[in-house]
Amino acid sequence: MFKAGFIGCGHMGGALAGAAARAVGGSEVLTSDRDAGKVSALRNDFGTVPAETLRTASESRYLFLGVKPQGMKETAEEIRDAFLARTDSPILVSMAAGISLASLSGYFPGAKIIRILPNLPVSTGEGVILYTPDKNVTEEDEAGFLGLMKEAGLCLRIDENKIDAGCALIGCGPAFICLWMEAMIAAGIRSGLSSDMAREMTVRTFLGTASLLKESGEDPAALRQAVCSPAGSTIEGVAALEKSGARAGAMDAVDAAFRRTVELGKS
Repeated sequence: MFKAGFIGCGHMGGALAGAAARAVGGSEVLTSDRDAGKVSALRNDFGTVPAETLRTASESRYLFLGVKPQGMKETAEEIRDAFLARTDSPILVSMAAGISLASLSGYFPGAKIIRILPNLPVSTGEGVILYTPDKNVTEEDEAGFLGLMKEAGLCLRIDENKIDAGCALIGCGPAFICLWMEAMIAAGIRSGLSSDMAREMTVRTFLGTASLLKESGEDPAALRQAVCSPAGSTIEGVAALEKSGARAGAMDAVDAAFRRTVELGKS
């Protein structure tokens, strides 16, 4: 019996498989994907064990489904019988955005299920995983899951009715932040910096600011105000951002992502 198995090893599934391998060793992690190249890359990087889909479903204590919401029905039909025939109480872990525990229970009646929402920085150990276990999951099962994901970053248990909102922040948020960083790098280049220098400055500024907020516990508004000296350069830039609707645009992006997550769960 393997400690973990992953069906679907794309960006997110692969990142979590890597985190699990760092936590318990690659030889304890089965991986399955239609793209053999993704499975081979995980084997080369982390020593994970390639396997067919049905073997992964049959021999993994924690079975992670890294399939897209639209592909959940097909995957469930493929592995349901093999998974439900097991007598060793395996735990199903789904990372499909918008697919509720109730829907997952419909695909896998009576199974122990944990619904999760991770973000891509789990690949560096600096990610966030929101998770909601169903009523069949024991404290021991939950502890085992947390042990598998300890190298991924922060795991936050959350009520399921909040997980779609969390998706819009931590799941979609890295894309929004990268778009902002792209704009800052481009602006730095326009101001005369080299591309490499503008990138390094931008990345370090984001890292440093996030670290400062984390360590200080301050509200972002307080830090922003501390940087804005009277009649200075920063307040001029902040005024330009407000005039262009940057704050409203950021909020609209999260709202749009939240609505789409809910729609995906209904499709």
